[in-house]
Amino acid sequence: MTHQGARTALREAGRVWRRLDVTARDLPLGLLFLAASFLPGLRGHGTEIGDLPTRPLDALAALALALESLPLALRRRWPIVCIALVSCGFALDQLRGYHSSTGALLPLALISTGSHLDHHRRTTAIALSAAYVPLAIGLSLLGSGGETPAEFVTFYLVLAAAWGAGAWLRANRAAEAERRIRVAAETRTAERTQIARELHDVVTHHVTAMVVQAEAARYLTAVPEKLERSLTAVSDTGRRAITDLRHLLDLLNPDHGTGGGAGAGGGGEGGGEGPGNGLGGGPRSAAAGAKEARTPAVGRVLTLVEQTRRAGQPVDFTEQGTPPDSTGSADLVAYRVVQEALTNALKYAHGSRTSVQVRHGEREITVEVSTDGTGSRTAAAVGSGRGLAGLRERVGVLGGDFSAGGGPDGDFTVRARIPVARTS
Repeated sequence: MTHQGARTALREAGRVWRRLDVTARDLPLGLLFLAASFLPGLRGHGTEIGDLPTRPLDALAALALALESLPLALRRRWPIVCIALVSCGFALDQLRGYHSSTGALLPLALISTGSHLDHHRRTTAIALSAAYVPLAIGLSLLGSGGETPAEFVTFYLVLAAAWGAGAWLRANRAAEAERRIRVAAETRTAERTQIARELHDVVTHHVTAMVVQAEAARYLTAVPEKLERSLTAVSDTGRRAITDLRHLLDLLNPDHGTGGGAGAGGGGEGGGEGPGNGLGGGPRSAAAGAKEARTPAVGRVLTLVEQTRRAGQPVDFTEQGTPPDSTGSADLVAYRVVQEALTNALKYAHGSRTSVQVRHGEREITVEVSTDGTGSRTAAAVGSGRGLAGLRERVGVLGGDFSAGGGPDGDFTVRARIPVARTS
């Protein structure tokens, strides 16, 4: 058998072993100690309390050995039954003077019981302590008096320490389970927050543009050509919104089929502005990921600017520098900054001139979106703050700087410095 074949066989054996019932997996340990107790070198050299002389094995010895070892198969499934049977076997072993090596299994059974017993723990500990008293008295009466009370107390403390070790293991296991539950809850909360942020980014911009375009169409009924262009823009924006939503749903449910992901990515201009990496490394179809990889950042922002212009917002766009081949998540975050700033300008300062400046450096991308205006028009450009708060968090995660606020002349400016991930 080759080395690879041996490893495959071992992995398969491990899977078979893990599928076995827990009692079947715990039984070999008891059988091993039972067999070892009959070895000549171990006979009569086991645990001994009291000063009874060691006697040879007989029929009762076989019962004591079986009670001390075989119940280990129940130590995780029925820990109370296990410790009760092992304790009875240990008492018989000591009172008869067999002093077998299986006596060492009593502390192991106590550790396992302290670790796996969920109910009646205090009652069990008290009952075991109470049962130890008549055993110590019986051994003192049967012995020659060479065993002092201090030695019985010392052995009891050893047993108590074994129980305490089991309780410590149980507490650690419970703490780890609570930590996993907490981490899972925090992960779900973070995922929900990120999904809500993606929905806000994808839906708000398109819907805002549709609302503005539809409002403008009401006043163009006397000019059929302009009305037709306005309605066409509403229709195109609606299609892009549907495309982006389908893309987002494909990311949330990647098993739905690769065809949906490819359709979402290939939906014209909207395919370039799908949520993509915004889900923090979540699963996505290969077709959608390849489409995003082929869509340059400047093309995506230009599509966004053109859409905003068609909605009636005058936008000046300037780009400086050359985008690096790999930007990590900085490309998407920069796109989201421009998208949110234009959405707020369109919603709260419609008709005011807006300038978009994107500068590509070797180590960072700088975005600045400024909207002209006076008074309340741009004072409201911050909107509800949910989108801007999300942007501040996105930029902060990448170690960048983000600011948004109005100037003394009524302008409202959004600035972001986004570090570019460097690849070795």
